Amino acid sequence: MKVAVIGIGKMGLSHLSMVRAHPDVEVVAVCDSVGYILDVLAKYTGLATFTDVSRMLDAVAVDAVLIATPTSSHVGLVREVLGRGLHVFCEKPLSLSAAESAELADLARSRGVVTQVGYHNRFVGAFQEVKRLIESGTIGPISHVLAESYGPVVLRPKGGTWRSKRDAGGGCLYDYAAHPLDLLTWYLGEPLSAGGTVLGSIFSAETDDEVYSTLHYPGHVSAQLSVNWSDESHRKMTTKLTFWGQNGKIVADRQECQVYLRDTATLPPGYRFGWNVRYTTELTQPVWFYLRGEEYSAQLDYFIQSIVAPAEGAPGRQNDFTSAAATDRVIEMLTLSAVTSEVEGTVAAPPPSKPARSLFRRASTVSAR
Repeated sequence: MKVAVIGIGKMGLSHLSMVRAHPDVEVVAVCDSVGYILDVLAKYTGLATFTDVSRMLDAVAVDAVLIATPTSSHVGLVREVLGRGLHVFCEKPLSLSAAESAELADLARSRGVVTQVGYHNRFVGAFQEVKRLIESGTIGPISHVLAESYGPVVLRPKGGTWRSKRDAGGGCLYDYAAHPLDLLTWYLGEPLSAGGTVLGSIFSAETDDEVYSTLHYPGHVSAQLSVNWSDESHRKMTTKLTFWGQNGKIVADRQECQVYLRDTATLPPGYRFGWNVRYTTELTQPVWFYLRGEEYSAQLDYFIQSIVAPAEGAPGRQNDFTSAAATDRVIEMLTLSAVTSEVEGTVAAPPPSKPARSLFRRASTVSAR
């Protein structure tokens, strides 16, 4: 399978390293706006390099494209790629507009291509074990969830990157809170409403650095969201979810899945009443190439296999554009809640609005993610 990579920043370089080592992939071209990065790659890898996406796709035959650019550029780039009938892996979030994310999902469906968005936590062994336990009803009906994510991204008032600009990366809500929100959507579906939402600024002048909210789901299930990317007490990003159910409790992060089961629970194989611990190392399958974490390789392999050897009935459905659009709707729900909740209490998801075209760059202009 021939692949091109658009955007050679931190995530783009990671993806490039992994897919170049994949046995089913031939990377044939890269595209970025920074000339010296392209010069280095051309010199040491021999890859064809471009600064314009349209010219790259005109010049090189590819089957799939990986996009790792600032969020504000995703819509134009994805449209360009889908318009050519190519498969697309795009970094998260899919866009800064739920309406445009839905449009991209519809376009991809009409083209019959495989799509995926880089919500890598769904490929973490501990979080996959949570999914299995919830679906099997191990802890019984869930009453409440605490979803947390903290890390040291923005720690000073000046400087920063595109991620800390509202119209480029969407701030902490879109770049950080999107991860636990996507997991909540995976586990519980879309919420009915959100209330008490706080989008607070600690250092950033243009966007939020902390996100707190209460989400309400069918069946009287609630979830508390607590996210802060200006928290240097954490050496790196950490995402943690805690579930309370009638028959027990689950606490999971990237490292492990802790499960407490009451004597009313139906024990799954390998579990006992009281506390149980399953480590990600025992829950994770080996990958062909390790960089950053097995989940990053696993998500790319899933995308690739969905194209070259699709599973019958549901190729490429994990983390596809339709799934990502659902997460984007939840993000917009929180945005509206932050503005109105002080007056109205809680807000439900707003109807799709007309996309704000001014937020997005032309498809042929590329910056590294």
